[in-house]
Order: sequence, then structure tokens, then C-alpha cells
Amino acid sequence: MEILVSPTPLAPAIANTRGSLSHAAAIRKRNLTPRSKLNHQNDSLYQAAIERASLRFQETLRPDPLFVDPYAGCLVPTNKFIEVDVTPRLPLYCLATKFIDDKLLNALGDDDDLRQVVLFTDGMDTRPYRLNWPRSTLVFDISPQRVFGETTLKLKEVGARIGRSCMFIHIPCESANIEEMMRNRGFKGARPSIWVFQGLPLVNLARFKEILSVISNLATKGSVLLGELPSWLSAVDAGIKWMDNLFMSNGLRVNIIGYENVARDFEKELEKVDDNHILFIAEQLRFSDEQMETWSREFRRIEEEADEEGFEEL
Repeated sequence: MEILVSPTPLAPAIANTRGSLSHAAAIRKRNLTPRSKLNHQNDSLYQAAIERASLRFQETLRPDPLFVDPYAGCLVPTNKFIEVDVTPRLPLYCLATKFIDDKLLNALGDDDDLRQVVLFTDGMDTRPYRLNWPRSTLVFDISPQRVFGETTLKLKEVGARIGRSCMFIHIPCESANIEEMMRNRGFKGARPSIWVFQGLPLVNLARFKEILSVISNLATKGSVLLGELPSWLSAVDAGIKWMDNLFMSNGLRVNIIGYENVARDFEKELEKVDDNHILFIAEQLRFSDEQMETWSREFRRIEEEADEEGFEEL
């Protein structure tokens, strides 16, 4: 059925129990609703971001949600109809969101040294607020400034905040040098990191290559990049094999993940299977620039010590 949800206060009452099913119950009980007045009808970036937020809100209202986003509702315009679907069919975006959430949190839980997270988003990603981050996690959001700015105001109004002892840093995707800005804001290329790509608008292939270059330079060996990509990237040249070559040219070994397989793992039915997006996981096979610099310094030190010892023997 379709409903027009009326505005009421949102997240503060449930913000302290992120990710639990009690969130969904609390949301339904209070008829928690969209309150956003964002009305950028002619802005494709806003519209795409709002559509994703609407899907997360719709999923949250399900009787048995895959995930709960207590903040999505405040980002959805008050005049937007939300279809509450009680069937087991699931939009691909929601399935991918759950898949990414689980992989992200599992990786952080398995590695105590992994405390750097980089999110390439549409500016309305609520992961920094709705996920339970380990202590001392540094979360970067790279997204359109104008979307992120207004989204932040809405989230502050409902009391959204990142966990204690964690830090959240925004880097505008319009920045001329994202890599330099990340270094200046505290990213450490000698420490492990995990990178998520979901929602960031890509203008062309050249832009995506720039992003892969940034990841290749900053991510330590063994770091992971995962997420969703628009399928037109593979259509630009020679399909999936070409994507393999593109990732590998930046030191990343990529695996394409079938949405059907993920749906089967979660015992869900897909709403539809289309060719608009590609779900993937990639692993960094190279050393980061900072790792290489550290190795080079150590190698030079060993050489200098060996030269000094040889001179003394003479």
C-alpha cells in the first residue's frame, strides 16, 4: 500500500540503540515520518539522494527490516509518498546497503588495527550516525558539499551524532585534491583502512579513475574497497573483463558479487534484477605511498649502516 506519512519528531528517542530491531518497532509505534523541506526539484544530485533515503526509510518501516535507519525519515520531503511493502521482495539498493553494512562492521570487528573508514556517498548517507563504530574510528565522508551541508542540518535537528571517541570528517567531492585533503585531515596511509562506494555521483569514467588512484595511493596492502558502481562503467569499454583490468591497473583485485546470491544468503526475494548497478569487493594488492616511503627510508638506513661498517673494516 501507499501512505503519505505525516510529520512528527524522529530519531532522538531511538538513537541510542542503533541497528536493533527495536528501532523499527519504535518508528512504527510513533508513526515517525519524513520532516524534510528540501525541495530541489531540478537538482539531480538531491533527487537521487532523496530517492535512496526514501528506500532506506521504506525498508525501516517493514515488519522484518534487513536494516534500520532511524534518520532516513527526516531526509524525505513531507510531500513524498512512501510505499510500505510487506512482501519479501527487496530493492537492490536495500540489499546492497545491508551487504555493505555487514561487511564493513565485520571487517572492523575482526581487525583491532582497522579504524579508518572512507565513505564515497551522495551526501545523505547516515552510516556515520546509525552504525556502531568501534572506539577511535575515524570516518571520512566524501560527497557533494551542497547535499551534505543541508543534510547535516537536518540530522542535527533530530539529534544525530557519531559515537563517543570517534571522529567524523567531511571532504567535498568537488575538491581539487581529495588525497591531500584527507592527509591534512588526519588520514594515515600507513594504517589499515576500508573504503565504501555507494551513491557518489560519477560524471564520467575519468572521474572514477581519479578516485581509484586516490585509493591506490592511500590504502595499505590488504585494505578493502566495496560497494556499488553504475553499470555504465563496464559498458564504456569491454564489460566486466575491462573492469578487472581497470582495478588491477590501480593495484586492486576486484570480484563482482551477484545480487541474487546475496538475496539468497539473506533469504530474500529481489524486487527486480536489472543491469543498472554492479556490486563488488576489491582488495588492495600494492603498498600505499606511505608504506613505500617507510620501506625506502628503512632500506636506505640499512644501506648506510652497511657502508659505515664496511668503511670501518677497511
